[in-house]
Amino acid sequence: MPLLELNAAALELARAMVTKGPLPEKAGVDALHIAIATVHGTDYLLTGNCKHIANAERQPAIAALGLVSGYAPPAICTPEELMGA
Repeated sequence: MPLLELNAAALELARAMVTKGPLPEKAGVDALHIAIATVHGTDYLLTGNCKHIANAERQPAIAALGLVSGYAPPAICTPEELMGA
């Protein structure tokens, strides 16, 4: 699987996640993680970070921001959720 690169579109989307909403400024790295997966069109973003990324309260706003920005957001879940555990 190729590495997903940080690009201008991902930086822009990550900034929007912090400045417009669903993530706090201290979660900038988390915003980059989500944005990189989003702009590269991944189907899933697996993470153990339930504070900012795999957070059911934040996910609708994260997905909405991706859609408004022209991207189909990935399904964000923990590995256990993906495996049906």
